[in-house]
Formats: sequence, C-alpha cells, structure tokens
Amino acid sequence: MQSLFDLEAPKKPTNLSVNSDLLKKSKAMNINLSATLEQALTDKLAKLNSEKWAEENKNAIQAYNEFVEEHGCFGDEFREF
Repeated sequence: MQSLFDLEAPKKPTNLSVNSDLLKKSKAMNINLSATLEQALTDKLAKLNSEKWAEENKNAIQAYNEFVEEHGCFGDEFREF
C-alpha cells in the first residue's frame, strides 16, 4: 500500500498553539507530542483522501451499484450462502 506521505522526509521544527491545560496533562502522562500529532495528522489525511476519492468516483460507484441491482454480482450463480 502506498504511503500517504514521504516517510523518509526529514523532521521540521514547528511552533504550535495548544490549550495549556491539555499540554500540561499530556506532558504529565509522558505523551510524545510529536508522535501523537503525526498520527493524528496521518489519520486526518487518510480520512480526507478517502472522502475525496469517494466524491471523485461517486458517478462510477452509482453506475456500478445500479448495474448490480439490475444484473446481480459476478459469480452470484456460484454463491452457496
């Protein structure tokens, strides 16, 4: 599976604004802020890419669903369930 981004790209220092209480409690729990942010951004990027793909392909998906509704799925005659 192709990665959503270049895993080998160098890290880049970044300044962020974070709720001070959230930051304090996260540090108290030894949460790795960089790793947590990277995971959250990866998850968000994957979700947005998925939504974009579905939007770009909605006509083809609709056409396929209509075809299946009318003609059934390939291999239906062999299904045993």
